[in-house]
Amino acid sequence: MRILLTILLPLVLPSLLFLAWLMSRRRAVADGRPPPHWTELPFRWMLLAAALGLVVGIIVLKIAQPPEDIGTRYVPPSMDESGRVVPGRFE
Repeated sequence: MRILLTILLPLVLPSLLFLAWLMSRRRAVADGRPPPHWTELPFRWMLLAAALGLVVGIIVLKIAQPPEDIGTRYVPPSMDESGRVVPGRFE
């Protein structure tokens, strides 16, 4: 679910929106109407949808964060005395 929301959706959604716009232009031309001009797009609705998507994304990422990592301190990877790498961890 996290991969879908954080990787796939942001990559695929703009392409799907562009294809929907392209299909509406072709349908308008096929019906004999002039294709819509870019200034006729509902920019206020698009900005509202983008802001809503941002808020929903922040909320989903906050909810999806594992609870054991909240309020803990991260110790980065380091090397011990024998030269072995000690992986990073939460304390």
